[in-house]
Amino acid sequence: MESRFFTTLFKTIKLTAGLAIVSSISLGYAQAEESGSGIDLVGINMSGANFAPHITPGKVGTNYFYPEKKYFKYYAEKNIRLIRFPFIWERVQHDLHKGINFDQMRLLKRTLDYAAEHDQKIILDMHNYGRYKGKLIGSPEVPYKAYADVWRKLAEEFKDHPALLGYDIMNEPHSTNGLWPGAAQAAVDAIREVDMDTLIFVEGDRWASTFHWRYVNEDFLIKDPADKIVYEGHLYLDKDFSGRYAADEKVDPMLGIERVRPFVEWLKENNLKGFLGEYGVPAHSESMLVAMDNLLGFLNENCMPSAYWAGGPGWGEYVLAVEPIDGKDRPQMDVLQKHISNNCTEYGPAGTH
Repeated sequence: MESRFFTTLFKTIKLTAGLAIVSSISLGYAQAEESGSGIDLVGINMSGANFAPHITPGKVGTNYFYPEKKYFKYYAEKNIRLIRFPFIWERVQHDLHKGINFDQMRLLKRTLDYAAEHDQKIILDMHNYGRYKGKLIGSPEVPYKAYADVWRKLAEEFKDHPALLGYDIMNEPHSTNGLWPGAAQAAVDAIREVDMDTLIFVEGDRWASTFHWRYVNEDFLIKDPADKIVYEGHLYLDKDFSGRYAADEKVDPMLGIERVRPFVEWLKENNLKGFLGEYGVPAHSESMLVAMDNLLGFLNENCMPSAYWAGGPGWGEYVLAVEPIDGKDRPQMDVLQKHISNNCTEYGPAGTH
């Protein structure tokens, strides 16, 4: 979500001290065709490690959280086996001119291990909005080379892990002054130097908004020698597209479809694969839940996987969260369960049933 949302979020929730599949899954589209097992269409963002991005490196367990095994178990029991996992660049690499932080690599590996134990797949999401320590990637302070280098190192570290589905190279770049396409290409090039097999998820500028995609990202076409790029958009249903819902906000039941349609049409016209990496609605809003239901139906028809925002530790009673409260599932989970499916063999909308 937009970074400014977290500023509000941390004021309203209290942090402690401060993706049905009947056989083992294979979520890459090429692997799915080979195995006969389809791709999972409904996933979850398992958040926590991205909390308090303004406090870096911060303290794990206080400022941010890496989820325990029980979180993976809950979603596996719900047949949700696709997990987008956000992390913060500044914690993985405290200084652009230094190496990768050992503790963060250990925690990221533990996350992948927990997912593997539960037949789940992880998309590793660098949740930095096109910046490092507030400076744009491609600026003199954060050259493309530095960004490419960190992704090369991450790919070297995790490329052979059985739970790894893909690299989401940057969450919601925005206001990048035209620098983002060059940054994205640099990261893809660097990853492909060490890993030709793993999917790379690439988000568009303007917070990856699906509704605004064609205004901002019409010519955003990344070259990949492995031909395994998945373009990723995000979508929220509130008035300013940010995810900061008003308490009494009501929406048209087709709003989600209307907001994702420009992205889907762009993908179809360019014969590209897509993923809705974030969407979420307040638990208390019946109109929002209906719109989410219709959205997921449309996405499944188009073989486009999605990941709900959000689950994982530290959310408390945050209205978009899908973590159970006192052992009781939240209303959004019923909608997600309705659309659990793996009947597509490729990422859509160019995908097949």
